[in-house]
Amino acid sequence: MPGLDFNALLQAEGVDPRGVVVLRHRPYEPELRKVFPWLIAERRELFDAYQRTHGKPVESSVARATHVASFFGHEAGRALFVGLYRVAGSTRISRDDYWGMPEHQTLADFGMIGLTKREGCLLFDLKPLVAMAEWSGRLVCRWPGLERAWRRWAGKNVFPVHAIAEESLLVASMPAWQNLLLDWRQLQVMPASWKAALRQWRGVYYIRDRASGKGYVGSAYGLDNLLGRWLNYASSGHGGNKLLRGIDPAGFEFSILQLVAPDMPMDDVIALERSWKLRLHTLEPDGLNRN
Repeated sequence: MPGLDFNALLQAEGVDPRGVVVLRHRPYEPELRKVFPWLIAERRELFDAYQRTHGKPVESSVARATHVASFFGHEAGRALFVGLYRVAGSTRISRDDYWGMPEHQTLADFGMIGLTKREGCLLFDLKPLVAMAEWSGRLVCRWPGLERAWRRWAGKNVFPVHAIAEESLLVASMPAWQNLLLDWRQLQVMPASWKAALRQWRGVYYIRDRASGKGYVGSAYGLDNLLGRWLNYASSGHGGNKLLRGIDPAGFEFSILQLVAPDMPMDDVIALERSWKLRLHTLEPDGLNRN
């Protein structure tokens, strides 16, 4: 989009760029960064909770701003627009208040370190605006200056529009089933399009415990197929399997060994499952299958 700048889009919506703090979010925690675009796309309440608190320098800027323009650092030198928020005030909270918030507890499960060294912080009331909402996940701007400086005042910088995608860039296309590898945290925030595919697939799957190196083979058929089985693990951590109980599910990796026809009889699917258990040596004590 030659010549088009993000500030021009703000002005078209009647927002003065001089009062807008632009934030380019890219979590430094590896596990959180891995699922962050999915949180934006599928669990926006978690993203909104994430950006309501900041370190002291950014906190000071947001406290003086009228609006926050949120972006995601999806690639080097670029920023993907998430949304525009009005700063409606703030409240000082303690560290206990911070960790008492269910959203922060969930984000911690996804790897967020959060508030540890400070005794408290400001909790901002950020009101999402309808303005520019149609660009969320689609508008890509160039990021001025050093990338490690992820806070900018809109009125003092230029954010050239690099591209406007037809579809959201927050969710990549699902890999071929042979290349699909998900960890336990990712199961909980899978994009809707990925869930739809897994709901159609039935077959034999593999769970690897990274800590021990041992594996578990299971099969999925019937209602919701692979999706139903994997969401069961996402919810319980063990899916009802005795040898998986007591193991930290955060170390589990999920993949597909074999897909089968939707009309394959259940007994044939179970026979395939047994074959994979023998070939991969997942029966106890070598693996995590009891039988």
